Amino acid sequence: MGAIEREDCHVLVIGSGGAGIRAALEAAEYGETILIGKTIAGKGGCTVMAEGGYNAVLRTDDTLSGHLDDTLKGGGYLNDPALAEILVNEAPDRINDLLRFGAVFDADPTCTIAQRPFGGQRYPRTCYAGDRTGHEIVMTLLERLRSSDVVVRNEVAALELAKDGDHVSGAITSTRDGAIGAIAADAVILATGGAGQIYDISTNSTAGTGDGYALGYRAGAELIDMEMVQFHPTGAVHPYDARGRLITEAVRGEGGILKNALGERFMARYDPDRMELSTRDVVARSIATEVLEGRGTERGGVWLDVTHLPAKQIEERLPLMLEQFLRFGVDIRTGPMEVAPTAHHMMGGLRIRPDCQTTLPGLFACGEVAGGVHGANRLGGNALAETQVFGRRAGEAAGRSKEQGRRIDLDQIAAVEAGIAAYGEGSLRPSDAVARLKRAMWDGAGIYRDAASLTQTREAVLDLISTPLFAASGPEILDAWTAGNMMLVAGMILDGALMREESRGAHVRRDCAVRWEALASPYGHTFISKSHRGIELLRRFP
Repeated sequence: MGAIEREDCHVLVIGSGGAGIRAALEAAEYGETILIGKTIAGKGGCTVMAEGGYNAVLRTDDTLSGHLDDTLKGGGYLNDPALAEILVNEAPDRINDLLRFGAVFDADPTCTIAQRPFGGQRYPRTCYAGDRTGHEIVMTLLERLRSSDVVVRNEVAALELAKDGDHVSGAITSTRDGAIGAIAADAVILATGGAGQIYDISTNSTAGTGDGYALGYRAGAELIDMEMVQFHPTGAVHPYDARGRLITEAVRGEGGILKNALGERFMARYDPDRMELSTRDVVARSIATEVLEGRGTERGGVWLDVTHLPAKQIEERLPLMLEQFLRFGVDIRTGPMEVAPTAHHMMGGLRIRPDCQTTLPGLFACGEVAGGVHGANRLGGNALAETQVFGRRAGEAAGRSKEQGRRIDLDQIAAVEAGIAAYGEGSLRPSDAVARLKRAMWDGAGIYRDAASLTQTREAVLDLISTPLFAASGPEILDAWTAGNMMLVAGMILDGALMREESRGAHVRRDCAVRWEALASPYGHTFISKSHRGIELLRRFP
């Protein structure tokens, strides 16, 4: 075993998107904090790509109870009620933090933060900065980060969590050139985002490979509801290299309408009351059904049309969408956008308490890597709020952790190095493994599921897992490790989907005719850990 670089800190934050930066800023108030990310801080994650907005109750004619009801109903009542209530109650304070930090949101004529309607909500409570809301939040946090005492390590990936007995005590890391390091910490926060990249078509950045789920699982943490994968209704259909790129829900919030190839406003068939502002799971299934039944476009999509809106409204409220489609050769002021569902957000993840503590001592989680907040389907606008609400909570709780001695077991480092050495004897290139995985998951574990396709996909994934990966260079070694994480997470999604023999939220089983609302004892959380896989039966919500 060669010499490795070792660092020590009070809190280690893994993941440098919106949740990770917010957590690091809070943790730094309590002691030395190191923030690592496999990309450049704030630049490579999904928060900066989030376009739509941030949900918060800010007006006297809106209510916290209304926001909570919408969140629970939208989530198929699979949400952890305590976590959902925290999100709703603290979102207004956290957006005020952002304003205090210097964020600029759109305002209405009364100089109050402007709010637009989003799907599944009875009140327009989604705050926004044009259609670049995530970018505005991340740039604001980065400015705050630069003036803080947080030590930032860019382009450093966590390969494994280190443990001292049952307590998580840091992480074993690698840079792109293959240099192995170790960071010992009294507490570790996972803020690594989601796993949309395990699907062939996704809105996620290249960093959305599920690393945090895999890290937590291998360390022994429990994960819940991993089968709950949200497919955003509107991703770009063409050009080919832009497939899946997010077409923000703000388009529908501003009044965009969906039409099939026959020119029909088809949402009237599926949710005549809410139409295009139905929940994301309903809209995604509706689009998929139109395409499957032959009413889609030649490229397998439908039309999203804003040409009836004033050009000035499009230019001011949807500038990124206008710019993006102009690059595609489409002026959305005069012609429709072609869209189709795309893998977007993980509602499942590491099981956490209200203080973001996972089932492992010393390990905290926040943002998309944590499960329970959104239940079976996330409302648009709740994710950006989640990054700030639970990022702050995780940072504070981890920061208050007692000193633990910061010990890194050398045997764990040796095990990582042995795993890397084994890549020299493998046969399957990481890029080939990932391509096969993404196609299999898209075909067999997408919007519509059944036991046969899930089982077949699981067998394909197990076959990939059992085939040794080959890697030689530093970057390829990191790619191989990431591919292993992706395959592990795919297996968890498939196991959860097979266990949940009901249709609920984003999880639709075509071979289970009865929806969860009609069951005398609807399923509760699926849970997965190294030691056990199972499902809980929870009482029906009133």
